[in-house]
Amino acid sequence: MNTKRWLALGAAVVLIVFSIGLNTVISIFKTDFFSNFDSLTASEQTMIETVVEPGDMGSRIALLSVDGTIQDVGSSTPFSAVEYDHQNFLAQLETILTDKSIQAVVLYVNSPGGGVIESADIHEKLVEIKEERKIPIYVSMGSYAASGGYYISAPADKIFAHKETITGSIGVIMQSYNFSELAGNLGIEFETIKSGEHKDMFGGTRPTTAEEKAMLQEMIDESYEDFVDVIEQGRGMSEADVKKVADGRIMGGTQAINAGFVDEIGGMEDAIAAVRADFGLEDAQVFEYESNFGDLTSMLGMKISTFFGPSPEQQFLTKLMSSNDGPRMMYLYGEN
Repeated sequence: MNTKRWLALGAAVVLIVFSIGLNTVISIFKTDFFSNFDSLTASEQTMIETVVEPGDMGSRIALLSVDGTIQDVGSSTPFSAVEYDHQNFLAQLETILTDKSIQAVVLYVNSPGGGVIESADIHEKLVEIKEERKIPIYVSMGSYAASGGYYISAPADKIFAHKETITGSIGVIMQSYNFSELAGNLGIEFETIKSGEHKDMFGGTRPTTAEEKAMLQEMIDESYEDFVDVIEQGRGMSEADVKKVADGRIMGGTQAINAGFVDEIGGMEDAIAAVRADFGLEDAQVFEYESNFGDLTSMLGMKISTFFGPSPEQQFLTKLMSSNDGPRMMYLYGEN
């Protein structure tokens, strides 16, 4: 081998050795020391404020952000960060309920949606803020504010979207894999002992019966009507007007304005300027909450499986066969 190849091989060996040592240390620290963080509330871990625009500290505008799929997948730690931290976000909303210096909220939504329950958590808390604090909530939509992303936007006093924003996708979806035929081709047989004929329904190990599909459809329809009600109340629209476009279709910003789902074309700066002008907050300080946990693992840690891991097909099949996550109702657009 030439010099460059030897250097590359040496660098790879050093990286692998470093990775083994780093991940071992991280495992020890996470187990013995940082386990105490599990007992901390989200507010104790993350309530750090950063001033975005200086101004009157007694009259402030809070910038909030929901960026990513709306699911409760746990909170960030010193060694790992999650895309969207549901409990942390709820803690921010709870803080706004008690912080009398906050006179307005501008919420940035960049999400394809997510869980039915998590979306309802956010919606209920935003409505509580409006009713108890009597302060305005403006929404600025990013690339996506679809399905659950729109669900949490609906209570806003004014909604801004870009022309290119993908919004709408009003509805509920529940999906599961049916890998019984694949398993049969591989010679895998499922042995199931159950207390009732429907105990393994929609579990992927057998086809779903027509009766079971009707049961699930009833659940979906109920959640869909709840979604429609949320838009009716938040936007002051009739059920008929909402359902004209509440069939799962997506809309761009201009289409959403025509449908009554969005108020103006614009971005975050436009939303902030509007809430200042509309509510006499020209001198208000603008701030946002920041996380104080960095993702040390993503910066330094690198597992050996990155180099010598299984093929994508093997990973998919392993995940498919070993997952314990059951199907759930989602306010979600697209595949994630």
